[in-house]
Amino acid sequence: MVEKLLRSHASVRKYKEYTLTKEEIFALVETAQHAASSHFVQAYSVIWVTDAAKKEELGRLSQNPKQFETAGAALLLCADFHRLQAAGKLHNTEIVIDTTENVLVGAVDVALFAQNLVIAAESKGFGICFIGGVRNAPTEISQLVDLPEGVFPLFAITLGVPDQQNEVKPRLPVAAVLHENSYDSAKYESLLTEYDHTMEEYYANRGSNQKTANWTEQMAEFLESPRRPHIREFLASKGFHLK
Repeated sequence: MVEKLLRSHASVRKYKEYTLTKEEIFALVETAQHAASSHFVQAYSVIWVTDAAKKEELGRLSQNPKQFETAGAALLLCADFHRLQAAGKLHNTEIVIDTTENVLVGAVDVALFAQNLVIAAESKGFGICFIGGVRNAPTEISQLVDLPEGVFPLFAITLGVPDQQNEVKPRLPVAAVLHENSYDSAKYESLLTEYDHTMEEYYANRGSNQKTANWTEQMAEFLESPRRPHIREFLASKGFHLK
């Protein structure tokens, strides 16, 4: 049952007219909190954006306005070391957050928390969509929801009752991601060529937004140039001066 649920995940971008209740949001967040956390620091916070104007602005700033228009809830997920600094003050201890390790810990904690939340939501019949576009305007979004030093947004999640469900995208072959005892890059040429054929067929025959494309071509185009170089400067403004 759990495996079937996990294998059925697909992003939902249009929702029915239903607003999640406070009880539903609290239950999802409480469930998500039981994710693993490095040294139990629990370095995450969630901003539940219920104000209509702020929700609209969050969509605009993340360059994904349509994702938010029908969503039954909009959540902004943040790495949070501000709360840990508050914990340190209770013991007259200054918490140093200015390390690459802390950025990684925060990012991983948020991701694990978010995946728990998504699984819990989907188990209740809700659909979700991750919005990485939040990192297009992290400074403006931080100002929008009053994020203090030590807190930075990583992505948003929209969720609600699906109005239309997309097909599940074929994932990479297990052999492409599973290596036994040592890393084997020799297998990629054949496996990725095979996967390209699978994705070409998927894109050409899915229910909507058909296109001619494959995976390696999209990745080459997506990653050929550095993405979001402003993130380093933004993190410095939040107290993370990465070397």
